[in-house]
Amino acid sequence: MPRIPFDTLPPQARLWIFAAERPLDAPERDRVLGAADAFLDTWTAHGTPLRAAREWRHDQFLLIGVDESQAGASGCSIDALFRGLKALQVELGVRLVDTPPVWFRDGAEIVVASRERFAELAAAGAVDRATPVFDNTLTRVADLRAGRWEVPAGAAWHGKAFPLT
Repeated sequence: MPRIPFDTLPPQARLWIFAAERPLDAPERDRVLGAADAFLDTWTAHGTPLRAAREWRHDQFLLIGVDESQAGASGCSIDALFRGLKALQVELGVRLVDTPPVWFRDGAEIVVASRERFAELAAAGAVDRATPVFDNTLTRVADLRAGRWEVPAGAAWHGKAFPLT
């Protein structure tokens, strides 16, 4: 089944957010999107084609969505997506899967940090409840559209996990 435009996914569509550990340049981005497109064009679950879409944001984030109203992504099909991205990250020399869990803005710059580093920044007052963070744990397109992806740290899981003032 051919890919569909990301903005046509229904709100209940399943969502995965993959984050590159650094901004990708145009050739790297094109390689990621080309590989994602090739995978999505043939993505199936137990032989049933999946209606899927992708979107690239902020030079670092690959969003993959699946409309599960006709066929749901199975564990094996999801594993295939992750395997493909892991192979691509080796080729590009940049992590896309299993990246550190905290993404935040420092001015216009997107910063990635381990949980430990973010806790240190919070303790030092360098980040606080108002610091914009990316909640890459979202699992539904509706949450993305509702503005729950890039939010103040105090409004995301970060607000409960770290000593933010």
